[in-house]
Amino acid sequence: MDERNVIDHGILSKELLLLLALLATDKVDEMADRQPEMFADIDWKEFMRLAMHHRVYPFLYPKLSRMAEGRIPSGLVQWLKQEYCNNTVRMLHLSGEMGRVADVLADAGIPALFLKGPVLAQALYGDISLRTSRDLDFIVPLDKLAEAEALLVRHGYAEEVEFETILGDWKWRQHHRTYNHPDVNIKAEIHWRLNPAPSREPGFGELWERKRTSDALGSNIHYLGAEDLFLFLAAHGARHGWSRLRWLLDIKQLLLQRPDGGTLTRLLYHYGYDDVGGQALLLAAELLKAPVDPGLSRLMERPKARRLAQLAMFYVGRMVNLHNPPLPPIVERHYRYYQPAILSRGQQLLYALGFLYPYAADAKTLPLPRPLHFLYFVLRPFLWTWRKVLGEGK
Repeated sequence: MDERNVIDHGILSKELLLLLALLATDKVDEMADRQPEMFADIDWKEFMRLAMHHRVYPFLYPKLSRMAEGRIPSGLVQWLKQEYCNNTVRMLHLSGEMGRVADVLADAGIPALFLKGPVLAQALYGDISLRTSRDLDFIVPLDKLAEAEALLVRHGYAEEVEFETILGDWKWRQHHRTYNHPDVNIKAEIHWRLNPAPSREPGFGELWERKRTSDALGSNIHYLGAEDLFLFLAAHGARHGWSRLRWLLDIKQLLLQRPDGGTLTRLLYHYGYDDVGGQALLLAAELLKAPVDPGLSRLMERPKARRLAQLAMFYVGRMVNLHNPPLPPIVERHYRYYQPAILSRGQQLLYALGFLYPYAADAKTLPLPRPLHFLYFVLRPFLWTWRKVLGEGK
């Protein structure tokens, strides 16, 4: 790779560098023999915190449990074993509920594709115990959304938070709704889009044509084709600043399955995710030694992809959850720059145009009868300016 592509590792702590090295290799004892200095003066409590934050502890445990004695503290291995076992129980529980939801949807004639959760763990790692997951994510056609939501409610789920909407903007500004099942303590996110606005993406019909079905988890459990899955994971990881290494590990595991480079490149270019795809490839290759097909190398050579990878290192080097406000001021300032930077020019144009579309806040500022809501298209610039004067949001 061109040296200009190399990511700066200097901002990373010793503990994080060790974690990355262990995640990147299957030959941990050989690595320890070759680079014993990596294990010197490690703050093992900090190492544990990093493994938890990045959600990679179940993938890490089988590796470290096979290491020669004395390499790492025995207490760390015991802690990892306990967390690994706890995660296995959670994933089995989640798998059972995923099967139940999949069967309910299939019986109702509602096509659904599971995006994350146990199906992703099985597809990428071959073992649901090696990846963490908190909830079920699946996508349905927009015209089946209301029916699917009603089914969830009938089977014990309740909507978590009903977001505000006006003039049908939820269909493109949002991309999922969240439901909780209090009895089984499981959260389900039902999608009608892969990603929130502003974005173009394959329609459900295209995704369904390229779907795969899980042999291990059930005949009604369908999930994204390899190239669609890469697009989804790259967009999701970029949006979250790659602030958890689990997402990059997913990218590496997917690359090990050798998705078609030509098909993937065309897909990313067509929908404006070429630079985000290049960012994902660069980070996975540099940090986790992921194998990159030569057909994908030109994505990594794009100047913007390299710039985005460097920007993401700000989050990789910090234990921060970008979607758990309030953020530290330095992180908030960086994210205000990073968030629009990951958008393609087409997506930036869509974002600008979307800003002209009325927001629910407009109706709060100046309530109008529903038949007159179309007037918010004219009134929005004035209402937005008024809120800014008052120090309010959009």
